[in-house]
Amino acid sequence: MADIAIRTETLTRDFAAVRAVDALTLQVEAGAVFGFLGPNGSGKTTTIRMLLGLLEPTAGRAEVLGFDTRTHSGQIRARSGALLENPGLYERFSAEDNLEFYARVWHLGSAERRARIRQLLDHLGLWERRKEAVSKWSRGMKQKLAVARALIHRPSLIFLDEPTAGLDPVAAAALRADLQSLVANGEATVFLTTHNLAEAEKLCTHVAVIREGKLLAIGHPDELRAQSGVPKAEILGRGFTPEVLLALRSLPAVASTEVRNGRLTIALRGPSDLAPIVTLLVTLGAQIEEVHKGHATLEDVFLKLMEEETA
Repeated sequence: MADIAIRTETLTRDFAAVRAVDALTLQVEAGAVFGFLGPNGSGKTTTIRMLLGLLEPTAGRAEVLGFDTRTHSGQIRARSGALLENPGLYERFSAEDNLEFYARVWHLGSAERRARIRQLLDHLGLWERRKEAVSKWSRGMKQKLAVARALIHRPSLIFLDEPTAGLDPVAAAALRADLQSLVANGEATVFLTTHNLAEAEKLCTHVAVIREGKLLAIGHPDELRAQSGVPKAEILGRGFTPEVLLALRSLPAVASTEVRNGRLTIALRGPSDLAPIVTLLVTLGAQIEEVHKGHATLEDVFLKLMEEETA
């Protein structure tokens, strides 16, 4: 049986008349990249703060790395790293001095500090810039350094709250690759929140979806996609005018349509023959280059869960 890094049982947190987290029960296996997904105000950050022992639950309980969050929060934080709303960097310091400061806070010895700082900055591609003041760096470089800051003491578990928010696509992809290598090397379990569902699909081994503090679904992304039952078709081409899309949506097999960068995505109501759809498109003047039939994305699953919960 796999080791469990996080276990919660009916974990609940109230703020006056508002229930921020509602009877949350989940498990996170050690070595996983676990995505905690939900809209703004769904209870994600509150959950992380309870798991770190920074907030006491109103009801229920949680164990992190084998420690109860109510009675052993200090031991949990000593073995965890966290990158939450604030990156925790001193802008006037150099990258090297930032990590030196935090390594001293964690009581790393002199030789260990030097080796660990070199290892992290090398791995993140920042070593050659280590003497520069952080204030001169790009957002992506600062975010990588913030991850290094959270990892300096070799934590068994790292909490990341929207780690790639505001990064350009290249910087976000680089940071995702860095996080994947941490897990592949057995260095840490990662618990992250993100609004970027495509990112979660690429990065996470398991995900949970939460809304208004309630857990809606949990599992491997492939499992959730299979459960959603939302087949789709992707058609590459030109001429997908509003009139063409309106005609498509009149077909019984078509649930919805979306056009982005010359790619028409059609959500189907069930297993469907694409031939009538393609024939209609050609008849209406669209030019078809490629047709692919596929399965729901994690974004499709997420939106369906939100709709079902609203209904």
